[in-house]
Amino acid sequence: MIFRFLQATFAICLAGGNLAAQSAPPRSPAQGSSGTPPQAAAKLPGVPAGSLSVTPPTEELVNSLGPADLQAAITLLKNNFADLDAITDTELNRAMVEGLLVRLPRGAMLLAAKENTPVAAPNAFYSELIAGQVAYVRLGSLNSANLQALDKSLSGFAVKKVNALILDLRASEATGDLAQAAEFAKRFCPRGKTIFNLRKPAGRQDRVFNSDRDPAFRGVIMVLADGDTAGTAEAIAAALRFHNKALVIGQPTAGRAADYSDFPLPNGKILRVAVAEMIAPDGRSLFPEGVKPDLPVEMSTVDKRQIFQLSGEKGMAQFVYETGRPHMNEAALLAGTNPEVEAAEAAQQRRGRAPEKQPPHDPVLQRALDVITSLEVYQKR
Repeated sequence: MIFRFLQATFAICLAGGNLAAQSAPPRSPAQGSSGTPPQAAAKLPGVPAGSLSVTPPTEELVNSLGPADLQAAITLLKNNFADLDAITDTELNRAMVEGLLVRLPRGAMLLAAKENTPVAAPNAFYSELIAGQVAYVRLGSLNSANLQALDKSLSGFAVKKVNALILDLRASEATGDLAQAAEFAKRFCPRGKTIFNLRKPAGRQDRVFNSDRDPAFRGVIMVLADGDTAGTAEAIAAALRFHNKALVIGQPTAGRAADYSDFPLPNGKILRVAVAEMIAPDGRSLFPEGVKPDLPVEMSTVDKRQIFQLSGEKGMAQFVYETGRPHMNEAALLAGTNPEVEAAEAAQQRRGRAPEKQPPHDPVLQRALDVITSLEVYQKR
């Protein structure tokens, strides 16, 4: 019964629009969407001009149908549509699967055979000190090599008495090794506290990930996240926000904080299904909504990835602040120059040429540094 209900829902939702398009007669350029000339449509009796209601989207209409309506619609289509071969049981099943994939974009995916799926190279770990006592750490892929690199960096920060840390999760993609990923959070979360729960369907035992060690860093933490922050990286962001009062800065995460299983189909393709969802320490599910930032900051994905690529050679500090406008200063006075005039003359010479490309800028990282600076100023008052 449930199968037939789902079948009816998704068949109507996806097939309805296409079938209507196939059966609709062609319109002349002078006709409106209703087939009535524009002048006539504006003069329908009893309907003031400009007051015609807008038809709700197909999905909204389908969602308004109950089980009896759905079954009746399927029966009517199968018995009355002009091309009966278009509404076979196979086509209905295809429509249902397609509808599920559309409605569950993070929960179900149809993939090609495993041997044809390219394996992406892991993202590297990176860290540096910015503005004196602020540590910047980009975890990259949540693997054992990067965990060792994190431990080494945290030890160095302790020696240098670093009191604020910016944890960048914008290059931390989903991983299947949940226990390994939880180890990263243990470096920051208090001992004995829950990092996340893996909630499975009813009747199956949940899996709980707790911190079993003291944190290696106890200072102020800012977490950077965006749509590339996925899987357990989303759980790490939520755990640090809950236990460490960390601010999450950037954009919403991917919404894929789930455990996935791959199921082979007879033709060799793979159906990947979210079989368990990650639950934050506050009891909120992270799937499929993800983690929303406390401080939203927009940034181009292209710029971000370019900066990450360049940071290995040039560091991150130079991408934090935008190039400032030249101003007159004491050094210029002593040298007998005027930076403002020179900048204006240079701009005049560039007129008519293609504008120079500005260097990439990371406004998300800049916002995190601004917040840390503000906190330090406030605490010193």
